[in-house]
Amino acid sequence: MHKRLINSPVMFALGMFAMMVPAQAFTSFYSYYYVEKLGLGIGLATLARTIYLVWDAVNNPLFGYLSDRTRTRWGRRKPWIYSSIPLLMATFVMVFAVPDRMSGMSLFFWFLTALVLFEAVSTVIWVNYGALFPELFRGERLRAKASAVQQAFQIGAILVASVLTPILFAAIGFGYMAVVFALVFAVFMLLFAVSVRESDEALQEPPLKFKEAFRETLKNKEFWIFNIANSFAQTVNGLLGSMIPFYAKYVLRIPESQVSLLLASIFVSVIPLVAVWYWIVRKLGGILGWRLALAVYGLSVIPLWFASGLGSGIAAGISAGFGLSGFLVTPLVLSSQIIDRDFARTGRRREGVYTAVGAFITRSSGLISALAFWIVGIIFGYVSGDNPGSDPESTFRYLISVIPFCLLTVSFLISLLVKNHPND
Repeated sequence: MHKRLINSPVMFALGMFAMMVPAQAFTSFYSYYYVEKLGLGIGLATLARTIYLVWDAVNNPLFGYLSDRTRTRWGRRKPWIYSSIPLLMATFVMVFAVPDRMSGMSLFFWFLTALVLFEAVSTVIWVNYGALFPELFRGERLRAKASAVQQAFQIGAILVASVLTPILFAAIGFGYMAVVFALVFAVFMLLFAVSVRESDEALQEPPLKFKEAFRETLKNKEFWIFNIANSFAQTVNGLLGSMIPFYAKYVLRIPESQVSLLLASIFVSVIPLVAVWYWIVRKLGGILGWRLALAVYGLSVIPLWFASGLGSGIAAGISAGFGLSGFLVTPLVLSSQIIDRDFARTGRRREGVYTAVGAFITRSSGLISALAFWIVGIIFGYVSGDNPGSDPESTFRYLISVIPFCLLTVSFLISLLVKNHPND
């Protein structure tokens, strides 16, 4: 491989593209598939997410710790990434390849098993990928550039998955759609993996003991505030993605074939705006850029309340994309600065533990999202696609706009507690 491609932002971003194709298809359509198409009740769906979160509380930090302790001639992260590729392909297909005529508790147990396995493998690959970022890219300017490139590829993947998923499942079914995306993931993940060269410096350090690895992380107040704020914003990302198919059906009243247009309106607008947010981060710095992104994101979801058809839905989606682009670019820069300050203070690098614990905190957003779906569904009577209740329109207007606005307001207020470090 050409030396210019080794550890380059573009090749690193291929890993993000690879992971986001199945991740976006999963996030946007698993609820719609199980609840609306297969008839699983939202109470059982919420229970499955809760059980998963308990499992995630154990495996996320554990995988980060094991990654930091790994010492091989291929590096710390790459062995985990390579071994996870076939497992993620298999578990992703399992999520969407539900046997015919499965319903009730058998459908619940299939969903729970598929969810736990897919999310566990996803944790391994995301933790190791995320831990590479602060190691490979040093300095705010390079990190801002690498983050912007990475998020451009992420949005490209989101766009591909969002647009193609409805087309593919309409043409060949959910199971074969999952096979196609699993193959796309494998190709781009392997291209990324062969381009990575890990630092020899980290391999020379003796592995950290369990208590030592987590002690400094768990008492880092700035780290906790930052990730708690992000968890509320991340909930909005999940809600926007997973509620769009419901929103299209019950609020905008457009056919399923037009859902791709609605999803594309959000993500096409994000791609050029990533460059704008890269410039903002360079001018304002990590903290101020992040706060501004949260504030703009909160305002950008308001138009979704007022949309009533495809045209106004697309306009509202473009507005939401403007806010989303800022949130996608800014957290990576800030989290890397927090890890660097920990290294300066302790003399030990623990990117895996920080990435894993941070991921656990922010991934708790999945439970917040599931609880929001359940509670709002109870209020307005939505149970499932077989029993949508008397007012499903209000259910999904609140879930697509009011709940996200409230969550982002909380996120912005928490962000004010993070101390600015203008010299980073």
